[in-house]
Amino acid sequence: MIDTYPTRLDQPSPPIPRAEPTVWGTLTDGPLDQAALNSYADQGFLVRPGTVGADWLDPLRGELDRMGAAAADDDPRVIREPGGGVRSVFEPHLLSDLVAQVVELDTVLPVARQLLGGDVYIHQARVNFMPGFTGAGFYWHSDFETWHAEDGMPAMRAVSCSIALTDNYSYNGSLMLMPGSHRVFYPCVGATPDNHHRASLVRQDIGVPSREALTEAAHRFGISQFTGPAGTALWFDCNIMHGSGSNITPFPRSNVFLVFNSVDNALTEPFAAARPRPEFLAARPKALVGG
Repeated sequence: MIDTYPTRLDQPSPPIPRAEPTVWGTLTDGPLDQAALNSYADQGFLVRPGTVGADWLDPLRGELDRMGAAAADDDPRVIREPGGGVRSVFEPHLLSDLVAQVVELDTVLPVARQLLGGDVYIHQARVNFMPGFTGAGFYWHSDFETWHAEDGMPAMRAVSCSIALTDNYSYNGSLMLMPGSHRVFYPCVGATPDNHHRASLVRQDIGVPSREALTEAAHRFGISQFTGPAGTALWFDCNIMHGSGSNITPFPRSNVFLVFNSVDNALTEPFAAARPRPEFLAARPKALVGG
């Protein structure tokens, strides 16, 4: 298969214009109106308040507390901060019936199908914990760069849905995005180490753009920040440049994070890694969600 987006290179390479559309479906394919579709295509992200109602929030927070408390040290799906606290738990939709129900909500699944133009499956899911005072951030990156290099995702036909379970303020480590950056792929320098995911899920150094590339991108696209009340969903394209700062406030920030991939974008062999990442990071069975 031809590699449209070569990365993890020996030396810097110029940015590559995106080859695929951002919106694959049409107005009649789902709940988003034309203005929302146009905004997503232009900006690379979309904010949807009220994706889960107030009656869902306390039960979902309780599920996060339960998963965090039950997190075993020998479970590879549990990612811990350097200080020992739980950072993320992967496959929550398989660990919690309630999270599995969220995937099927009318405010979630039909949006994914509309944006990706057809049937979808869960490529990856996790819950993220960013406690007050100690929550560490995520450095600037494009998810697609990792999914392409290490998982074998061939095309930019995936979308992430981050559902806030706590209020997101401008000061408690909320996500920052570079609007419009989804239209450009930034190749990265440096070969993928063996079992890279064991380190990169805590701190990513390989598969991130250079400071020069990030500076150029920030000047070109600017930076927006996602804020909003609990229950709000942030939908963002797989290739948009995003990251978050640490949370030194008393206000925690937690979310359910769902990645939908098109069934027509099946994973192949990794494009820049010796072997695929584990199933809990990159699901390969194309079981339809809601199908």
